[in-house]
Amino acid sequence: MEVNGYEIKPGAYLKGAYLKGAYLFKANLTRANLEGANLEGANLEGANLTGAYLTGANLEGARLEGVCLFRANLTGANLTFVRLTRATLTRANLTRVNLTGANLTWTDLTRVNLTRANLEGAYLTGANLEGARLEGANLEGANLAEASLSEAFADSQTTWPEGFGPLFARVEFD
Repeated sequence: MEVNGYEIKPGAYLKGAYLKGAYLFKANLTRANLEGANLEGANLEGANLTGAYLTGANLEGARLEGVCLFRANLTGANLTFVRLTRATLTRANLTRVNLTGANLTWTDLTRVNLTRANLEGAYLTGANLEGARLEGANLEGANLAEASLSEAFADSQTTWPEGFGPLFARVEFD
């Protein structure tokens, strides 16, 4: 598959690619290098991005429903207002990611690294955050209804939604 002159395939080298608004529905981008790529508003529904490298990528407003980002590296990526529902992000690295206003309803975030991530106003209803790293994360105004945070790790720098009880949710503190 070719989009905007870029070959879309497993292991593709797409560093800095301009894919704004691209239609990548169910694309196989396993182990692709998308460092610094512009995927703003792109449709990646059902795409396979297992092990993909998306550091510093811009995915603002992208459609990522049902996407697989198992062990993907999204360090410093912009994921503001993305639709990331029913997706798999198990063991992904989301250090310093901006997820402001993102919809992560029923998403699997098991053992994901969200250190210093901004999840302000994010929708995490029913999300699985078991074993997640939340040190320094900002969860102000986030909706954590029915979310599982069992054995997640936080610290004194982690900011919680008003009225949320991390100890009651079985969050562990470093």
